[in-house]
Amino acid sequence: MKYGYKKEVTLPFAEVVLKTKDELAKEGFGILTEIDVKATLKKKLDVDYENYIILGACNPPFALKALQAEKDIGLLLPCNVIVYDESGKTFVSAILPTVAMEMVENSSLADIAKTVEEKLKKVVENI
Repeated sequence: MKYGYKKEVTLPFAEVVLKTKDELAKEGFGILTEIDVKATLKKKLDVDYENYIILGACNPPFALKALQAEKDIGLLLPCNVIVYDESGKTFVSAILPTVAMEMVENSSLADIAKTVEEKLKKVVENI
């Protein structure tokens, strides 16, 4: 099952991270969490890993609507966006909220998920 929207980007990793944050802000998302997987794996396991950042993005008005529709939806929030290097290439990928929300089986979340997904796809496409 496809659960992410991914694009290869020709910019260097650090630029892609900055541009991703900027494009998320343009679509009303703030960054609640930022996990540097490379640094964490090095520190915790002394493992060398390629550049990999997980951004926990939140669009407050849509998060509120989702919480009002389904209190436990916080288990699936925030929307993760990742930027990573693989074999000399840089990728950006965003979760597909419509896929993630299918498991909840709450039809009132479908429109919210669709709108948020459109915004996240726009973010990825604009990088």
